[in-house]
Amino acid sequence: MTGFVSTTPGLYPLPDWAKDELKSLKGNQKTDLISGDEGPEVADAYETVREEYITTQQEAGLDRIVEGQGRWDDMLAHPLAVHDNVDTRGIVRYYDNNNFYRESVVTGELTPSGDVAAELDAARNLIGDDEALQAVLPGPYSLADLATDEYYGDDEEFLTAIAEFLASEAEEAGEVETTFLLEPSLVENPPEDGEDERAGNAIDTVAQAAGGDVVVFPYWGALEEKVYAHVMDAAIDGLGFDLVSDSDANVYNAQEYGTPDQVALGVVDGQNTLVESPEVIQERVEWFDEQTPQNDYETIYATTNTETFYLPVNRFEEKLEALAAAAELEVTA
Repeated sequence: MTGFVSTTPGLYPLPDWAKDELKSLKGNQKTDLISGDEGPEVADAYETVREEYITTQQEAGLDRIVEGQGRWDDMLAHPLAVHDNVDTRGIVRYYDNNNFYRESVVTGELTPSGDVAAELDAARNLIGDDEALQAVLPGPYSLADLATDEYYGDDEEFLTAIAEFLASEAEEAGEVETTFLLEPSLVENPPEDGEDERAGNAIDTVAQAAGGDVVVFPYWGALEEKVYAHVMDAAIDGLGFDLVSDSDANVYNAQEYGTPDQVALGVVDGQNTLVESPEVIQERVEWFDEQTPQNDYETIYATTNTETFYLPVNRFEEKLEALAAAAELEVTA
């Protein structure tokens, strides 16, 4: 029987109180964003945010608990933005939406930092023994795409270095139930011939080091055919399909080229305030399953199709509750 697992790709919206408190503690300029060496008052505020995120997920009843990434001022670029050998410079648009991050310029060797592992350790201490922790990392292709290289001097070498850096972060993170590798750039700025194979190899490097079941999660559309094939060649357990942005193209890929035993379905809009009902979420999952009868899924993750920091906190919380309730409907149906 297919397992139906409710989860999210993390990067949650900051609570209003935290925005006000952190603005007073950190300031509100580019130079005041997280750098990895924040003082104790700022660290305490983020610890409270983390506790609130985890309590929210527990009360909603999600099957996988994420840390929430409250500190990730630079969204997916965060693991580089806090690295000692990376300079953060001008403000750059985050894909094609109205959010911005600091350009992460790699100026030295990407040695392990342990930043993500420290966050996951803190989250691990807040969940119960019977709850499952999920790690969230940028995928190597997306992180390289968001960054600028002034050290390695070669695109292939840079992508390899990014992959090895993320692999070290994943390895340090320790035991988790699931690892989501977020790869929007595979859709938004797809790799060209030759580069697509290197992107698949980079994902493979991270996946082999990551804990638990590893799910590659692209979004804002569907993967191109060759990119899809190279991602499928990586040592991954699951692959994501954004059914909000482009359900038809994603179903076509699954029908024509197959899937891993696990799929993560983006069935809830991570950017729109309209809250989907549990019944609608279940219908979207069942529709995908019906459209791909040749695929026998071990696990279907039901999730938002993108990060959720775009949403007001109340709508974000309601969407978590709807996801969890949809999983319960599936179990009792």
